[in-house]
Amino acid sequence: MTKTLHIIGGGMAGSEAAWQAANLGIDVVIHEMRPKVKTFAHRTGDLGEMVCSNSFRSDDDEQNAVGLLHWEMRAADGLIMAMADRHRLPAGGALAVDRDPFAQSVTQNLMDHPKITVQHDEITELPAGGHWIIATGPLTSEGLGQAIAQETGRDALAFFDAIAPIVYYDSIDMSKAWMQSRYDKGETEAERTAYLNCPMDRDQYEAFIDALLAADKTEFHEGETANYFDGCLPIEVMAERGRETLRHGPMKPVGLTNPHQPDIKAHAVVQLRRDNALGTLYNIVGFQTKMKYGAQSSVFKMIPGLENASFARLGGIHRNTFLNSPTLLDDQMRLRSRPHIRFAGQITGVEGYVESAAMGLLAGRLAAAEIMGQPLPPVPQDSAMGALIHHITGGAEAKTFQPMNVNFGLFRPVEGLKGGRRGRVHRYKAYTDRAKAAWTDWLATQNMSCAS
Repeated sequence: MTKTLHIIGGGMAGSEAAWQAANLGIDVVIHEMRPKVKTFAHRTGDLGEMVCSNSFRSDDDEQNAVGLLHWEMRAADGLIMAMADRHRLPAGGALAVDRDPFAQSVTQNLMDHPKITVQHDEITELPAGGHWIIATGPLTSEGLGQAIAQETGRDALAFFDAIAPIVYYDSIDMSKAWMQSRYDKGETEAERTAYLNCPMDRDQYEAFIDALLAADKTEFHEGETANYFDGCLPIEVMAERGRETLRHGPMKPVGLTNPHQPDIKAHAVVQLRRDNALGTLYNIVGFQTKMKYGAQSSVFKMIPGLENASFARLGGIHRNTFLNSPTLLDDQMRLRSRPHIRFAGQITGVEGYVESAAMGLLAGRLAAAEIMGQPLPPVPQDSAMGALIHHITGGAEAKTFQPMNVNFGLFRPVEGLKGGRRGRVHRYKAYTDRAKAAWTDWLATQNMSCAS
């Protein structure tokens, strides 16, 4: 049997899987259909292209599960984290990146690796043999999607994912907006001023909500339902849940002081985050939307400071496909009916760039170990990686399975620690300390196997 690992898809998961396997000595072929076959969401043929936000979210590895996942990926010499660190932008306590140079660097590193070959071709059938990882993400092509559905004997689940708009900085009225991270969070001045803020008073907020609710929305095709993932809800869907929902979500006014009117507390605040190193583009944080383009332009220009905004990209919505992984995948991420095929990334039912890349990292290492004839022990459940893979491959309830971000709710409790909000600082620190030790030990197991 061939010792080459084939990976379908060159997004976050596929890129990381290839990097990990190749660094363990395995020959890898990445099959990426772009740019020959385009998707509506991608702009380039680069590997690791960021489609939605440019943020990898919190980088706090002691009090945040996402930051812990960053730590574990860095400990495993992950490509995605290395390139994110190289192209980091100020974003308070978050890890945001300059998306185009980031993807270009991911692509160049993979193309330069002597063990990696990139083929721009579309795979439309499940392979009959060999070693494969399918990491096609939420935009799996129709042909391959049908092949997967036929093999699993059931339709893939689906929800709808929405994309936030991006604004040109020079079109923003800075006599109304200002730069500040919430609670001035960050160690440098750039971090403490990483977000651009647009304030609203009560009347402006109420008018904005009215416009959101009345705006023309994207219609769904027959048989489709708006089964959204809660972590990426369109703003108009949030508004439909209650007029105050946005004020307690992406438009919360806390931790901010308007230098133009320091004595007046805003009723709501719209935040924008820098989207490139030049600082010429800003994305509207949490403003994923399914409004039609014409409606978006008029509604978003109601935001103080954005009255004359020019948009580099308006929001959008797309169908997002994923497997019912608890019933279909084993704890090594293999398809139970065809164990020579692994799945990784968003198609497995994780949500977010970081989680997708993390599942790619695991799939690449697990596949490489199997090819070398040195299968690895299960990923430790007490690590962030382990908590996530355990959830998607068996810990979740199959009947209600939905995409999941990493969070401390997936971790096993630490005995003797106080529950509730008051005890969470010590509890989260205990989770992260335990996870780092478990992950380090697991990595050492593979390193010893390779050395022998």
